[in-house]
Amino acid sequence: MEFLQIEKQNKVATIKLNRAPANALSTGVIAEIDKALDQIENDNAVKAIVILGEGRFFSAGADIKEFTEVTDEKGFAELGKKGQDVFNRIEQFSKPVIAAIHGAALGGGLELAMSCHIRLVAEDAKLGLPELTLGLVPGFAGTQRLPQLVGVPKACEMLLSSKPISGKDAVTFGLANSSYPTEELFEKAYKMAEEFSMKSAVSIKYTLELLNYARHGLYEKGAEKEQELFGKAFKSFDGQEGISAFIEKRQPEFQDR
Repeated sequence: MEFLQIEKQNKVATIKLNRAPANALSTGVIAEIDKALDQIENDNAVKAIVILGEGRFFSAGADIKEFTEVTDEKGFAELGKKGQDVFNRIEQFSKPVIAAIHGAALGGGLELAMSCHIRLVAEDAKLGLPELTLGLVPGFAGTQRLPQLVGVPKACEMLLSSKPISGKDAVTFGLANSSYPTEELFEKAYKMAEEFSMKSAVSIKYTLELLNYARHGLYEKGAEKEQELFGKAFKSFDGQEGISAFIEKRQPEFQDR
């Protein structure tokens, strides 16, 4: 990998954006994120993922210089589709993905973070979608995910004003789960990932799949699918092990099957 650092330890994979100075999301970076997901998806030794940034920022946005190489509307649409496809893959991933945001997550950087299942932020981090200051609009589904998280009125304000909000305010508005001092952020994210990794990979996969129905407002279909997966989870080895452990008052020994 040219732009990413990937480490695996204690069933947790960390994907670190490493493209100085601001971890701008070029097509190369996005392609490498996709390759990293390929590596992790079928790796049974990995049960949770943390995405973070090297240096001062999580990611300050898309690579604007790369935009100048695009000559027509079709080319811009293709750029957007590449980013959306990878970010959709993160959102639908079968293992929990945690974004640990420090410094700034702006534009494409925030769109990447919003595609993750959990967002932990530094208290003084800056999060926003400033595309309108360039006469553009977000291209990686930012106009769709932001309202899901903060509501349409706040999303409208953030998009039209282009002003970033702090990590603390991101928690208040529902854009992030929790905020911490910068020096504690990465440890908190890693510990959360470790906690998730102690669960059954089967029940985690089913839960993340069901959350996607709710995320897109498909409640009736989600409830119907929940009935199916509830039965499958119950009949799985881990489901039976979890019930037995509860009755026997011991810790379950999940085998992810």
